[in-house]
Amino acid sequence: MKIVSHSVQETYDIAQKIAADLKGGEVILLSGDLGAGKTTFTKGLALALGIQDTVTSPTFTFMKSYEGRLTLYHFDMYRAENEDELYELGLADYLDMDGVCVIEWNKFQNIKNPIVINIKAMDENSREIEIL
Repeated sequence: MKIVSHSVQETYDIAQKIAADLKGGEVILLSGDLGAGKTTFTKGLALALGIQDTVTSPTFTFMKSYEGRLTLYHFDMYRAENEDELYELGLADYLDMDGVCVIEWNKFQNIKNPIVINIKAMDENSREIEIL
């Protein structure tokens, strides 16, 4: 399914619709170029999960967690060299928890039944969001 978002609020609305179906244990893989809107989508998902904290990209820490209706584990693997580095840091353990994992720039190989979302910038405000 492809949806076009014309604003940050519309991206939040799309994330909210996905969040409504989350029960815990899901892994969402976000892909798209730098600045495509992956973290913006994650912020919308966090709001829909009742998270009050400010969500920021975990580029330098690899993962941040936020408490809401479900715990959100937000990963950014852009700086990770490979999957082994992530296992050494213990980050793979979060994939089996009851929260929701959102992964930008995924490096894990064997994730079971992920929700895959591709985000493509169309212009300054519009994004094509493809949910696979």
